Amino acid sequence: GDRKALCFGQKINLHEAGKEFEPKAAHPALSSLDICLITETPLQEVVQHLKACDVPIEEGQVPRPGAKGSIMSIYFQDPNRNLIEVSNYIAS
Repeated sequence: GDRKALCFGQKINLHEAGKEFEPKAAHPALSSLDICLITETPLQEVVQHLKACDVPIEEGQVPRPGAKGSIMSIYFQDPNRNLIEVSNYIAS
């Protein structure tokens, strides 16, 4: 669509003020982040680890478009309430 992202091995989504898409940082502002980290660790293991650390999962596992192909993602917020997306590429 009209979304913008930067790709350099990982992905950082860029939100336009007033046109943020979901999910997003808790309080999108000039300094907030929305980043995607790609891992080869199965997402179920990541979810188990986050739960063991009492980190609530906001959304996932859900399919999404990635910088280099389709991904499966989970979302949570860091201590500063920035949105963190952790993803696996879906084998085609």
